[in-house]
Amino acid sequence: MNQLDFPIISLVTFFPLVGAITVMLISKERKDALRTAALVVSLIEFIISLPVLIYFKSGTHGMQFVENVPWVKSLGISYFMGIDGISLWIVILTTFLTPVCILSSWNYIQKWVKEYMVCMLLLETAMLGALVSLDLVLFYVFWELMLIPMYMLIGVWGGPRRIYAALKFFLYTAAGSVFMLLAIIFLYYYNHKVTGVYTFNLLELYNLNIPVSVQFWLCVAFFLSFAIKVPMFPLHTWLPDAHVEAPTAGSVILAGVLLKMGTYGFLRFAIPLFPYATHQFTPVIAALSVIGIIYGAMVAMVQPDIKKLVAYSSVSHLGYVMLGIFAFNIQGIEGGLYQMLNHGISTGALFLLVGMLYERRHTRLIKDFGGIAKVMPVFATFFMIITLSSVAVPGTNGFVGEFMILVGAFRSYPVFAVIAVSGAILGAMYMLWMYQRVMFCPLDKPENQKLKDINAREIITLLPLVILVFVMGFFPGLFLRKMDATVEHFLENYNKRYEMYAQQETAEQLEAKIAAVVSERSEAPRLQGGASR
Repeated sequence: MNQLDFPIISLVTFFPLVGAITVMLISKERKDALRTAALVVSLIEFIISLPVLIYFKSGTHGMQFVENVPWVKSLGISYFMGIDGISLWIVILTTFLTPVCILSSWNYIQKWVKEYMVCMLLLETAMLGALVSLDLVLFYVFWELMLIPMYMLIGVWGGPRRIYAALKFFLYTAAGSVFMLLAIIFLYYYNHKVTGVYTFNLLELYNLNIPVSVQFWLCVAFFLSFAIKVPMFPLHTWLPDAHVEAPTAGSVILAGVLLKMGTYGFLRFAIPLFPYATHQFTPVIAALSVIGIIYGAMVAMVQPDIKKLVAYSSVSHLGYVMLGIFAFNIQGIEGGLYQMLNHGISTGALFLLVGMLYERRHTRLIKDFGGIAKVMPVFATFFMIITLSSVAVPGTNGFVGEFMILVGAFRSYPVFAVIAVSGAILGAMYMLWMYQRVMFCPLDKPENQKLKDINAREIITLLPLVILVFVMGFFPGLFLRKMDATVEHFLENYNKRYEMYAQQETAEQLEAKIAAVVSERSEAPRLQGGASR
């Protein structure tokens, strides 16, 4: 269904790529022109994406703005794209954060500006392509394409240990992707064996009846790829290094969008393709999510580096998202989706604020600050608002997401939900303690006494994020209505297919028992006859 009779999805996906090519034509000596061109392209891209939001039909669960044409017909590969309530807001978040990231890099990036801007725009195309692809090969192409510009952003413009962090990021995510590729190829051939059709069409593969024993291994393959990207405990160790060494914009886009590719992957691929195996893994995933919540919070509490503290907070926050998704009720899944957006806004803003401090002091150690609210009151105000959002104070976006997740978790896993609540308490402790030490301790360091408050460009960078904190906190219905129909259908389809597989499993077990009894009875006369002889 395409409400606009126009390939809007292709335009949204590939416009940043066209912009990257345009930026490449500008001389590398004209740094301001390169920055301006990249910013204009990203702003136009955001404007182009708004009709998708405006014309999206909230009451429809199916894919919208669909584009489906053969690509490699002989292999069953198609250029198949579309958006539903699960992917809609993450697409908008991507187009929203990219100009914020470019604006935040205005003064920080001074070398190889052209290459940096090209990487940012190429990364935007790759992320959008992965979010809207409904063909498994097309998805995998964009999934792998994301690695290249992100690797460059960390490895070229990162901190002192940038090469180590970039390699670790690349190797972790590439290793997980190999298993997913093997599973995709297996699905392709298994579908042909069952239906006689070669296809990578995701919506058709949803209906494929896969034996339970096979589902287990395929689910593990997809799980590894997506769990590394989230990242879930204990596969999270690449994330703090990548965040700390990445430039500010790299950390923002990594936290804001790239980590959501993992949680999105579970909703779009792993769960609907392998419902029975997913159900069997659910207690393990819920337990790992809760461990991640507590572990991330406790490790964040002892970090001396503000950026590393924020990085470990991501492990904790994404644990909430996973707990909500695997609660398998509408409150949990919608809460998880909402928290994905909240994390992109709040944690992205935290990385921006830390980057602004680093540009002024060239240090991120908490002990090097103190009392800076006296000399940077506007900065301190923004920092306080985002801190309150991060710890889920009522009235902010973070509260809505965490509340919905915990409600959903209580319905499915009461014990896990109770433990997860302690993660919220720990989150308030480490964030407010960090804020107190940075902002309100004595202003006794000469370097801090000379700090200048944030300028107009930095205020413009932060202001849209702060506005969203309150809009999403007070008017969550504006966002949730777009998800309702899709999530309801997702749960209905999941439950129906799980019951189908469960009945099959029960029937197979019953047949095996009957066969075993018949075999024993058939063996008994022969044994008795042999004994009498």
